[in-house]
Amino acid sequence: MYKRQEHISAERIDRIEDVLDERTMSLAVIVEGTVDSGNIAAMMRTVEAYGVQSFHTIDTARSYKHSRRTSQGAEKWLDRWRWISPADCVVELRRQGFRVVAAHVDEEAEPIDAIDFSIPTALVFGNELDGVSDEMLALVDATTMIPMSGFVQSLNVSVATALCLDAARRNRFAVLGAHGDLDDRSRRRLRAIWYQKSVPNARGILERKLQDPAER
Repeated sequence: MYKRQEHISAERIDRIEDVLDERTMSLAVIVEGTVDSGNIAAMMRTVEAYGVQSFHTIDTARSYKHSRRTSQGAEKWLDRWRWISPADCVVELRRQGFRVVAAHVDEEAEPIDAIDFSIPTALVFGNELDGVSDEMLALVDATTMIPMSGFVQSLNVSVATALCLDAARRNRFAVLGAHGDLDDRSRRRLRAIWYQKSVPNARGILERKLQDPAER
């Protein structure tokens, strides 16, 4: 008699369900032209930790600084998008119902705590040298800033991302009573992907089960 084999533990299943409860598809993060691969890795860790599923990079940088810092595997839990221009990215996000807000200090920038994150929002962060590009600033719906009390006028992009997402999460709890907002379809999709990523040699197991009726 065939004995059913468990490929994923009950504890892992419970952990996946807990993460799904806190996941949101109505926040997104865009990083434009970042030249330091370590910063991108740190940003992905932050985005994943704050339950944001959608991470976009716009490859406008001409050169890259490689770093030994890693994302600690955060990238495998995210939906990652890669664009070659700000316009392409913004058009797609608007099609999905997002407004686009850039982290950029100008006369019209609102403090991050004043932004209403109950509205689907994509946050844009610029590169380490020049910030958000003029091309992107011409496309966004609004700008926001992190109030600071010291002499410095800017923060490392990964730190800025963490502060903005923390503000977004607090605002969503205050306005919506929750941070996570997955519908049934998104939840099923992510559950299937995360199960597969949680099982060693998942592809081989699936292929074997499809080929052998006794394995089903």
